[in-house]
Amino acid sequence: MTYLVALAFLAIIASLGTALFFMMRGGSGNKAKSGNMARALAFRVGFSILLFACILIAWKMGYIQPTGIPSGK
Repeated sequence: MTYLVALAFLAIIASLGTALFFMMRGGSGNKAKSGNMARALAFRVGFSILLFACILIAWKMGYIQPTGIPSGK
């Protein structure tokens, strides 16, 4: 499960980097540039939702347990 979470984080960062690359690439008014950037950002959203779903499923199946924050009382 740890590998899946780490892989999802890397995929999120990679898609953000790809979107930045397409945004910074030259050529004003390039329709393909904005389409590629939008696709990369859409993949980022998809990876984030997938990561959240995997964490939720792992919690429901008992693979991970919440520890909580100590109240300090």
